[in-house]
Amino acid sequence: MNRPKTEDGWQVWDLVGRLGGQLRVIPGAVLGWDMGAALAMAQALGIDALTAAELLPEIEAVMVRKLNEQIGEGHG
Repeated sequence: MNRPKTEDGWQVWDLVGRLGGQLRVIPGAVLGWDMGAALAMAQALGIDALTAAELLPEIEAVMVRKLNEQIGEGHG
């Protein structure tokens, strides 16, 4: 399992759980998060900006791929 191994990692993972309302979407596809809003939320929560900027795009790529797969299968 790819669980966070550091406190910073856990903080970013918690942030990811809060980003559901920050999705950028078009009909039939998820594009990603509003990264400006995501980084502003990280700052407001006291999460290290560099850590968030490094980890969020990698997590976002997996999230986008998985959600778009579900949409393509009719489970979205």
